[in-house]
Amino acid sequence: MSESGSRALLERLVGFATVSRDSNLELIAFIRDYLAELGVESELFYNAERTKANLFATIGPGDRSGVVLSGHTDVVPVDGQAWTVDPFRLTDREGRLYGRGTADMKGFIASVLAAVPGFLERPLQMPVHLAFSYDEEVGCLGVRPMLAELESRPHKPWLCLIGEPTELKPVLGHKGKLAMRCQVQGAACHSAYAPQGVNAIEYAARLISKLGEIGAELARPERHDERFDPPFSTVQTGTIKGGRALNIVPAECEFDFEVRALPNFDARQVADELQSFAETELVPKMRVVQPDTGIRLQPLSAYPGLATSPDSEAAQLLALISGSAEFGTVAFGTEGGLYDQSGIPTVVCGPGSMDQGHKPDEFISLEQLAACDAMLHRLALYLQGPGALL
Repeated sequence: MSESGSRALLERLVGFATVSRDSNLELIAFIRDYLAELGVESELFYNAERTKANLFATIGPGDRSGVVLSGHTDVVPVDGQAWTVDPFRLTDREGRLYGRGTADMKGFIASVLAAVPGFLERPLQMPVHLAFSYDEEVGCLGVRPMLAELESRPHKPWLCLIGEPTELKPVLGHKGKLAMRCQVQGAACHSAYAPQGVNAIEYAARLISKLGEIGAELARPERHDERFDPPFSTVQTGTIKGGRALNIVPAECEFDFEVRALPNFDARQVADELQSFAETELVPKMRVVQPDTGIRLQPLSAYPGLATSPDSEAAQLLALISGSAEFGTVAFGTEGGLYDQSGIPTVVCGPGSMDQGHKPDEFISLEQLAACDAMLHRLALYLQGPGALL
């Protein structure tokens, strides 16, 4: 389908306000109906509340492995952002298409949908699968039940292409993420008698300081991987709350922290080290003053990193359809680590730039959209038979 086809589809997709906190069912129904009109059946995988769904569809022979084109349907909120256009209505200005999700990542989904007639017209020797998920922006949550189902099938996909915005540069790796909440239960008293209480904020501060020490250790030069920016695993505290009044020793404090981990580093080691420090160094001192005090770590979300070999078949196919073997990495995370972890080799390449993602006046250029259409056309030729692309 032409550039105008992907643009028209993007206009429809942007019109669905699929912020992660809200339902994506109207958008999923639109995609299901669009595919049905073309004779393509879809499967839906709902969340427990049936307020959101993943969509999976196959074009071509169903008795062999194929290529998954993966994208997430949810977008980040626009609250508090200074948009100059309606974020949920596509605006065309001087070759740029503005709207929430245009870059991250409804532009890719629009191109994939626009490519469906072309896939259908060709005698594909290998199928193409469409996999559109929910709740990627809040921890890659939605794709997991769909992947669990795919793992149980006799013909698991051969590889996955995730269309996150990379300016269509081929990407083979990204860091993983672990998000944690630390809850400190102290003991309140009048601040005039502070030693009789257990100051939860002060103990939280010691824990945060420990995280800083762990982060400094991870940043040592011998632990660097220069393919990434920054080239080491990072630790940072993002939110903290606690205390009720200045003249009350605070009984509660909690803070959230995250680890952005290189693919060869298990982020849980950071949480384990912090838990050990809490149990051996802090909790005993707290309980001398008040026995029912303590420190608890609670996982919020996690996804693995991605490190696909440049010598893999997945990488070579990506080089072929993208026109470049200059493989890179990205700083942001994707669902790619989960696909790879389930045994589906994964690469990342999509239109637009994450420099525009999550910001007011998010946009994708018409040029990038057209280039993505061309990349998917080359994929269709390849799936018809590798020789068709040569």
